[in-house]
Amino acid sequence: MVLPNFEVSLEMSKAILHDMGSIEYGSAWQMQKELFHQSINEKLEHRHPKHHILVCEHPHVYTLGKSANQSNLLLSEAELKSKDIDVFDIERGGDITYHGPGQLVVYPIFDLEQLNLGVKKFVFNVEQCIINCLDKYGIKAERIEGRIGIWIGKGTNFERKIAAIGIKVSRHVTMHGLALNVNTDLSLFNNIIPCGIQDKAVCSMESELGRKLDMTDVKQKLLEEFSSIFEIKINSL
Repeated sequence: MVLPNFEVSLEMSKAILHDMGSIEYGSAWQMQKELFHQSINEKLEHRHPKHHILVCEHPHVYTLGKSANQSNLLLSEAELKSKDIDVFDIERGGDITYHGPGQLVVYPIFDLEQLNLGVKKFVFNVEQCIINCLDKYGIKAERIEGRIGIWIGKGTNFERKIAAIGIKVSRHVTMHGLALNVNTDLSLFNNIIPCGIQDKAVCSMESELGRKLDMTDVKQKLLEEFSSIFEIKINSL
């Protein structure tokens, strides 16, 4: 189910939430880039850009960030083609990750200057949105120092990653964002070394709870956390 677009009142500024449902990675990436560059151009013209939140799922795709090691992709071009999996080299930070059906992806395109946020605080807030959302389902998720993303089982012999985070920031405008494994087919992570970390597992809300989750419900709860933590109010257009 696709939620309607919303207008977001962000103190003295406004933002738009775009719920794109299932969308090819390339199409969503292009939309991100257009909104991102539009925001930067508006700032160069001394105007206040709107904030945007893009929410979606993607068909099977592997994305490699600026610091990615190509050897962390374990499939050949022929194997990728046979499995109908796309690959994109993109401008976010980080290594390689997987996106696919059953995974909730959120791309905030925010002007951090208007929000009075630095990059570290922005990432911290995004992490907290995920942690708080998972807590509503009884899942204890945490940060682990020195590792990107959100983890379960911190301090145990079975630390596992449930959400990935990767962003790009230029002139205080953000793009890319987070990917939360909800009902994700985790076998697709076997074809890569996720984020270049060889000795840690990947999990999902489904694997932790032993049942499939309603994606619309998870989406709504995560957006509620964005509303609370970033102090935004979401209103129907």
